[in-house]
Amino acid sequence: MSRRVVIAPDSFKGTCAAGEVAGALADGWRTVEPSADIELRPMADGGEGTLEAFAAAVPDARRMPLRVTGPAAVPVDASWLLLPPDDALPGGTGVVELASTSGIELLTGGLRGRDASTIGFGQAIRAALDHGVSRLVLGIGSSASTDGGIGLLTALGARFTDEYDVSVPPGAAGLDELRKADLTRLRAVPDGGVLVLTDVTNALTGPEGAARVFGPQKGLDDGGIERAEAGLERLAGLLPADPDTPGAGAAGGAGFGLLAWGARLVGGAAEIAELTGLTGAVHGADVVITGEGSYDGQSAGGKTPSFVVELGASAGARVAVVAGRVDDDAETDGIDVISLTALSGSADAALSDPVRWLRAAGERLARDVAAGGES
Repeated sequence: MSRRVVIAPDSFKGTCAAGEVAGALADGWRTVEPSADIELRPMADGGEGTLEAFAAAVPDARRMPLRVTGPAAVPVDASWLLLPPDDALPGGTGVVELASTSGIELLTGGLRGRDASTIGFGQAIRAALDHGVSRLVLGIGSSASTDGGIGLLTALGARFTDEYDVSVPPGAAGLDELRKADLTRLRAVPDGGVLVLTDVTNALTGPEGAARVFGPQKGLDDGGIERAEAGLERLAGLLPADPDTPGAGAAGGAGFGLLAWGARLVGGAAEIAELTGLTGAVHGADVVITGEGSYDGQSAGGKTPSFVVELGASAGARVAVVAGRVDDDAETDGIDVISLTALSGSADAALSDPVRWLRAAGERLARDVAAGGES
């Protein structure tokens, strides 16, 4: 009887997309066990790779290309994903990813933090609404901005103005001048609702808020952080949402803006697993493999690999993690762990040809499982 293997990695950021990681591991496994029943379920947590995760898991999903205003205010070619309709959702589901429309990897030149905006993300959401989708699934990881979502809401019809009723500029800089919010022309949420995928539980403001925790990653200096904090506090008084809601501070406060629109924030990895069928796929699996670029102590804090590990273990499968590198503080009890750095001999070797070493890791896991031993 063929062994059943489910491969559900996150992306190796900056190196390999999740689908490429899954395919390489599967190729390696098949060199040892060609008859294995392998199911590829590349994962994400709402950030980079969210569209790919759905595209790989949902038959007949369609990419819908468009051009949006990127975070640096220059055009960006992107796409959203249309999932097939059903009786409950006759217009289908639109999946939109902030990372590919307003993400930090899209910044050009020296632009950071204060001027970066989520307007492109809102434009992609609007395109999905114009198409007539019945539900939206929005991934908001990898944001470039700290604009509280005013960019995306502007693209959806809201208006944010200063004391003279002049529209404020984009990004956190616009929060400096913000005094009024007009939501009368804001597009309605679709009948099937809006799910927002995030692995962040921070509030909008405060010591653990969007500006103070994530602002430095986006180029805000100490003065910029305090100005963004003050602007987000003003925004909190203008929009109909609770700034203390877990996840309101996600994506520079875009989570808060989406809450004000009427969206619901959910855990990214868990929701993607449910929506793409991973939860059902692991039942009856003999082996479940996951992974990410760096597996460390933070990986146990709700990130994709820890979620998949728990899912596989609860289904009674043997569980393995493959990572570019594995830190000493990583949780490894009861699971097989392979470091590409250790396997290849150095970080440089692993980074120079990750697909080769992912295949080698898949082959090694297959041999260890066949032998009944530990990797």
